[in-house]
Parts: sequence; C-alpha cells; structure tokens
Amino acid sequence: MRAASAKAIPLASRRESGTSRRSRTAGSSSDERGAASRATSARKRPAPARTAEPGIVVRLIGGAPVYPVRQTAGAPVPHPTGGLIVTDNHRIKGVLSPVVTPFAADLATDPERFVRQSRWLLSQNVGLAVFGTNSEANSLSVEEKIELLDRLVGAGLDPARMMPGTGCCALPDSVRLTAHAMKVGCGGVLMLPPFYYKGLSDDGLFRSFAEVIERVGESRLRVYLYHIPPVAHVPITLGVVERLLAKYPAQIAGMKDSGGDWSNTKAFIDAFAKSGFDVFAGSETFLLQNMRSGGAGCISATANVNPGPIARLFDTWKDADADAQQGRLDMIRGIFQKFPMIPALKAAIAHHGRDAGWATVRPPLVALTSAQSSALVGELDQRKFTMPGLAAR
Repeated sequence: MRAASAKAIPLASRRESGTSRRSRTAGSSSDERGAASRATSARKRPAPARTAEPGIVVRLIGGAPVYPVRQTAGAPVPHPTGGLIVTDNHRIKGVLSPVVTPFAADLATDPERFVRQSRWLLSQNVGLAVFGTNSEANSLSVEEKIELLDRLVGAGLDPARMMPGTGCCALPDSVRLTAHAMKVGCGGVLMLPPFYYKGLSDDGLFRSFAEVIERVGESRLRVYLYHIPPVAHVPITLGVVERLLAKYPAQIAGMKDSGGDWSNTKAFIDAFAKSGFDVFAGSETFLLQNMRSGGAGCISATANVNPGPIARLFDTWKDADADAQQGRLDMIRGIFQKFPMIPALKAAIAHHGRDAGWATVRPPLVALTSAQSSALVGELDQRKFTMPGLAAR
C-alpha cells in the first residue's frame, strides 16, 4: 500500500495563478506563431501512407499520422488501434475518462496519485476528461483544478489528449478555467451549463456559452457541451446547439450526452454530425450504437477502471465480435451501477492498485462500507475483471 503523498495540495485557498487573457482575433501574432509552430511540427512527422479523404488528416496519439475511417469507393480504410484520435484541426475523437480525483486523509487533493492514475489511463489508450462529474469536479476549487492540470502537463502528459471540465456556475470561473486550459495546450474543454438556476431559457444558455467563448478569445478553443440533465437539471437543447454552431462553427466542436436517453443522443447526431459536430455518448453502454450512428466515441465513468476494453471497442466497432464486446462492457458497467458510482470506482482502484488511500472521497460523498467494497470486488472477481498494470505504477 502506498503512503499518502507528502506533496498534497492544501484544501485552503491557494494564490491565484495566471491573469485574465485579453481577447485575440483570428490572424493575431500569437495565432501566427502557433500556426508556424504546428507547421514545423507537422513537417517532422512521417507522411501518411494513403489518403482516405482529402484535407482530413488525423494523427494517432503515440503513433504515426493516420487517416480516420471513411467509406471510400472500395473498402473502408482500416482503423488504427489506440482508442483516441486528435485531428489536425484540434478535434478529439475516441474514449475519454472523467478521471477520478484522489484525496489525502485530510481531504487535500493528491497530485502525485492523480498523475500516476492519469498516466496509467493514457497507457490504456484513453484520453483524460479531468474535472468531470465522476472527478468530483464540483467539490474542487478553481485553484485546485488549475494546480492539478498544471501538474499533469508538468509531468509530461500530452495536453492534446485532455478535455478538462471548465463549466462553472460563475462566468468568471468558467472563463478563467477555459483560458488556462488553452494556455497549457489542452485539446478541448467540456463545458457544463451554469446549473444552479433552473428553468433557463435558450437565450440564457446561449448567452452563457457565448460569453465564455468571446471572453477567452482563442481561435484554437474547442468546446464540447455537457448535457447531463439528471444531475444539472439544465438540458442543452437542439435549438441552443444550432444557434451556437451558427455563431461559432469552429469553437463549438461537439457534446457529451449523459442524459441516458439514446433517442436524444441520436437526435443530436442526426441533426449536426454531418456538419462536423462530434457527439460522445456519456456511457460505454451506448458506444456501439453511437459509432454505428456516426458518433465520435464516449466519455464514461467506467473508463476509469475498464479503459482498455472500452478503447478496443472504439477501435474495432466494425468487427464481427463488436456486439459481444459491447455485451461484456455492459456486464462490467452493470456491476458498478449497483453501487454509488464514484465511491465504487475509487474502491476498485484502491483494490486493484493496492492503495487503500484511493477510497477517500470528499463530502458530501461517502466511501463504500467494507461490506459494499467486498461485494463489489467479489462480483468483479467472478467476472475475471482486471486492471492490468495499475499496481505497477
């Protein structure tokens, strides 16, 4: 069992880091420098072997440049293995994990555990949707989120594989987090609507997202809207997305639908996917349906504990055994759903990582009881569930 990190971030407020960024318009000198840097980087990469669709080149994170699956005149171009794709126009597709946040015994965040867990997830070929619902994001301060994000980037983890949650109830907090995510090079941001006030109009929701985009003023910004009405009770409608895409077609990149209603997810795919709007399912339960319908992947709680098999289905969803893979994923997901999800995820990490400290959650959540933990582990063992490489971190 590992001891708690000696470098945990105190729960008390930290010094405010960073300053507000002034709006930048397309064509600014900083954008030109960024474009030049990306062009130089692109020249260093080996040329792709073939063209699947003119003008759409993607690179597999950790590998050589490849092209996405596209049905051509003959057979589809083979999909690479890897579970996560980042396109040259700063789009993310694949499987991402809303990384659970570790806490020390005094409830301070534990950045060393956080980095280790994130590194393991990347090794399993999934991206990092840090500060999501299952990250206990709304139990973290803005300062803590900035500190943890800086720790990940400082540890050498690729920010292009990160989609941090930056949506807050307070506009200045959303702007600050989003601007910082852009500053460190994140591939995109996952943005909750302001969720305290209920019964919001489409005008109010449109304005809340538009203000963040305008105030951050970054041409590289890619916003993935976060639709989670069971928790936020503030749905994001087709009308809001249509208006945002009309005003900010480059910045509004897609959405995560955690509503649990496949018909709603399908409606967004049917309405907007052909225009380049990437729709992620909020659970791997819908991953195969999502891919078959033209979706972009999934951002799922259980990608924290079962990342490899979920990434494999994303990579091989056209294979003959895809339905069998989906059934196996559903079985494991069903076990976790018998318990409070966040404490259950942490209990599984604590057990398979041989690190009891991982079971700690911040109030108002409570950890699983010993009986619950034993029941969870027992059911997982019966299904021969493993988390390969976790204990070796």
